[in-house]
Amino acid sequence: MAEWFSQDELANGSLDGKRIAVLGYGSQGRAQALNLRDSGLDVGVGIRAGGPSSARAVDDGFSPQSMEDAADGADLVAMLMPDMAQPKSYEAIKGGLKSGATLLFSHGFNIHYKTIAPDPSFNVAMVAPKSPGRLVRMEYEIGRGVPCLVAVHQDATGEALRQALAYATGLGGHHAGVLKTTFEEETETDLFGEQAVLCGGASELVIKGFETLVEAGYQPEAAYFECLHELKLIVDLFYEGGITRMLEFVSDTAKYGDLTRGKRVVNDETKAEMRKILDEIRDGRFAKEWTDEWNAGGTRYDELRRAKEQHQIEEVGKELRKRMSWLGQHQEQPKATA
Repeated sequence: MAEWFSQDELANGSLDGKRIAVLGYGSQGRAQALNLRDSGLDVGVGIRAGGPSSARAVDDGFSPQSMEDAADGADLVAMLMPDMAQPKSYEAIKGGLKSGATLLFSHGFNIHYKTIAPDPSFNVAMVAPKSPGRLVRMEYEIGRGVPCLVAVHQDATGEALRQALAYATGLGGHHAGVLKTTFEEETETDLFGEQAVLCGGASELVIKGFETLVEAGYQPEAAYFECLHELKLIVDLFYEGGITRMLEFVSDTAKYGDLTRGKRVVNDETKAEMRKILDEIRDGRFAKEWTDEWNAGGTRYDELRRAKEQHQIEEVGKELRKRMSWLGQHQEQPKATA
């Protein structure tokens, strides 16, 4: 049974008089820092020396510091840099953290897999908005918010939960609901969703569908439209009202195809593989594999990413998206590297 924090519990949270340091100024870091500041909280920003986000933070009215200086003496430190950068960053800042400070995360990876082991004198909590940073900010600006997950891993002062709830409220989460969870649940469900459904599962389903049509002699452009482009239309219906809304708005022919063919593609064998993926997440094998890969320089990671980005579907899509004026500047995004 889901356990949502009541509005009274959220109102009882407090960060009054506390200094917050947001470390990292990417998608989530920027959105969270701006929302917290606009909620009347005392927020400073820490950015990796020479990082590309410094100019943007200045434009937003912050005076960014090094991560060490921003965290030094702060009451709450939000660790919003990428997962693989967090352990090194923690080692750099921990000496300046005062006893009773709160370390706050938006994803539980490093705490759950013990790649960060905070001193017992620190509170350790999590506030995880369930949306990209752009939407966290946009919903706040129009007076709403996105749902947030909240968890406490370590409560050194007895104030960890109150501070986490105040932080979630500062993001605007109280408007949409704040759900109680654990670091274990958030981490394992998040990784599973990314690997089996949202990123790995979805992209491979698209690619295999595209290849099936092209290998059967159909135009790559037609295959792109059917297997990738129109996916957004279906996902939007899922997002707005679940599977029921999707079935309501597609044709009867599409509905019958869904009901009679879908389980031939995603079947019990697929589900069994999903269980294996979940097992690898739960017992730490995935975390170890990814951490080892990162620490070794990410060569295999980069090779796998480049292979996917160089697939025919990407070349076809790049040309077709030039015809889609509504995409504007969002057509091609910078590529991440290890």
